[in-house]
Amino acid sequence: MLNLQTLNDILFTLEASRREQAVLVRDPSGAWLPISSGEFCRRVRAVAAALHSWGIRKGDRVAILAENRWEWAVADFACLALGIVDVPLYPTLLADQIAPLLADSGSRVLFLSTRTQLDKIASIRAALPLERVVIMDEENVPNAVTFSSLLATPAGSDFDRTAHQVQPDDLATLIYTSGTTGDPKGVMLTQGNIACNVNYSTAEFGFTSADSCISFLPLSHITARHLDYALYAQNVTIAYCPAFDQLPQTMQQIRPTIIVAVPRVYEKVRQVAEQKSSESGFKRRLFAWALGTGRKHIETVAAGRQPASPAWKLADALVYKKLRAGFGGRVRYFIAGGAPLGLDTAHWFASAGIRILEGYGLTETSPVLAINTPNANRMGSVGRPLPNLECRIAEDGELLVRGPNIFPGYWKGRGDAEVFDAEGWFRTGDIGHIDQDGFLFITDRKKELLKTSGGKFIAPQPIENKLKAHFLVANAALVGDRHKFASALIAPNFAALEPWAREQGIVASSRFDLVTHPQVRAEYQAQIDRINATLANFETIKRFRIVHEEWTIDSGELTPSMKLRRRIIAQKYAIEIAEFYADESISKR
Repeated sequence: MLNLQTLNDILFTLEASRREQAVLVRDPSGAWLPISSGEFCRRVRAVAAALHSWGIRKGDRVAILAENRWEWAVADFACLALGIVDVPLYPTLLADQIAPLLADSGSRVLFLSTRTQLDKIASIRAALPLERVVIMDEENVPNAVTFSSLLATPAGSDFDRTAHQVQPDDLATLIYTSGTTGDPKGVMLTQGNIACNVNYSTAEFGFTSADSCISFLPLSHITARHLDYALYAQNVTIAYCPAFDQLPQTMQQIRPTIIVAVPRVYEKVRQVAEQKSSESGFKRRLFAWALGTGRKHIETVAAGRQPASPAWKLADALVYKKLRAGFGGRVRYFIAGGAPLGLDTAHWFASAGIRILEGYGLTETSPVLAINTPNANRMGSVGRPLPNLECRIAEDGELLVRGPNIFPGYWKGRGDAEVFDAEGWFRTGDIGHIDQDGFLFITDRKKELLKTSGGKFIAPQPIENKLKAHFLVANAALVGDRHKFASALIAPNFAALEPWAREQGIVASSRFDLVTHPQVRAEYQAQIDRINATLANFETIKRFRIVHEEWTIDSGELTPSMKLRRRIIAQKYAIEIAEFYADESISKR
């Protein structure tokens, strides 16, 4: 197991490794070029020297607004080495969303990636405490310093001493939560919070210098950042992928051995596979046979073993192998986090010979609280809690935790009293239970539980995950709090729905006409009927509406980590939701 005291220990470990290929980056021609560990650390030292020359000192805040790229990591490590608190910002945020975060954090310097990001800042910069802006792209623009120019700064002679003086209790980063239910709050994480979490979260995986991983989850999210720290500390090669649409090609080029993704990525892969399998009767029958064969061996796959059945081996050669090839064909660990995976999705992939190890945590917990490991995996659970944590279940089912990776509080103390009890237990806000073997199961968010007018509680996420398992569904939101029954808003997977409709001979002049077509509605109703058959009567979906818009981060329905913004969805579709329950109002008159 690693023995990191601070995150600066990772940088010194990387520097001592003398690896020729620590990082892979794509050049403008599309070729992948290596950055050695020595060169990477030299760049960190140069950027740290530049920050020091500007008078940026321990405890000051520096923001990073960029997609995943090597400059992000260099800027981060440079800040950590000096004890500077970095403030990661999602690159998808709009200017009026960025401004209050920069102002609240008091960030003195901003690293950003592109001219597009610079243009966002131009409209708000005058009202901010920013002293300097650094642009990562080679752009000759006024009022910004190029990142490349910083690399020529002579490294300071005090770098090592300063980095070693940083203590585990020193603040490392200030991360503003995405705000699924309200305004974002700044989560303060110390060097020791994250370092100890890296020590324990990856202890059973055995990552080595022979491994490689693609960094594509936003580094502004603690899950991606924690992963990169763990990989750097264990000499894994990291390839930076700045855009999600580049991921399929990058997987084929890099052929990673480790994949860590949010459930939505796995759901997308499943939807594409099912869509392709429906292109002909033969493909549909072959795919159904392969998955049916795989379902008999789910537990074997979940345990990390290859079934010995001749039928399974044939299905593997004809179907499963092609699915793995979509990930590059070399992956030995598939890991999911950031949101609930859903048992249906886990079973589907296990039926296709792919074991997904699910973990769980929050920004406030640095982030990992529990994770399934290669030697201890139980589908449906999020694994056993890390051994350096205390966990207990409150009377109302909420998971409470204590341990060295729990954050010290929110920036400026906002909201601390709401999440810590008198004994120092952190209220996760998640409902769960721990089985007799110590595996943790998370059933839903406490604040997201729907309570019917009859007093029954409905956990929406498991039902929404069942809906999303269908290749025609991109997202779904269950509604019905304080009403007699549950209803659903469904955002279609238009990339699959539109060709499916053409195959069915459905003619529609717009997406609104498409989703309101009786045949389309009947297809979604059939899926809901299948799901309802697996639910208790009070949980069943009585009414639904297919919306004609896609739900995206930019349009506001999803957080940057792809969770539903339920408050925004409820506001946007208030009329549709009211129509679900219009007859309730009539009956009360």
